[in-house]
Amino acid sequence: MSQAENKTIAERFNEDVWGRGDEAALEELLAPDFVDHDALPGQSLDREGHRQILAAFRSAFPDLHVTTEDVVAEGDKVASRWTARGTHQGDLMGVAPTGNEVTIKGIDVMRIAGGRIVER
Repeated sequence: MSQAENKTIAERFNEDVWGRGDEAALEELLAPDFVDHDALPGQSLDREGHRQILAAFRSAFPDLHVTTEDVVAEGDKVASRWTARGTHQGDLMGVAPTGNEVTIKGIDVMRIAGGRIVER
């Protein structure tokens, strides 16, 4: 895949999977043998673990919106800088809802092979 195609995959991961909670996009973009090297405590490192943490965040922040700020690609690696915003309306990892708007910024480094994210 070209670097431009890999960048598009990273943007879709941010905006479709996390920003809209699109499970079909998660299935399409994460390889069956996906490994998440940045899993949260108690989260399995595989695609199912990622699906579960996505569901937990989408439940806690039903209005979650993710914006891709920058994407840089080199070979099969993509670095993506993103900003997520949402209102804390549900329990998340033992933290009761606060009703506060929350902004989270992060950077993901992904390895893409065959049009799918195989590592994050």
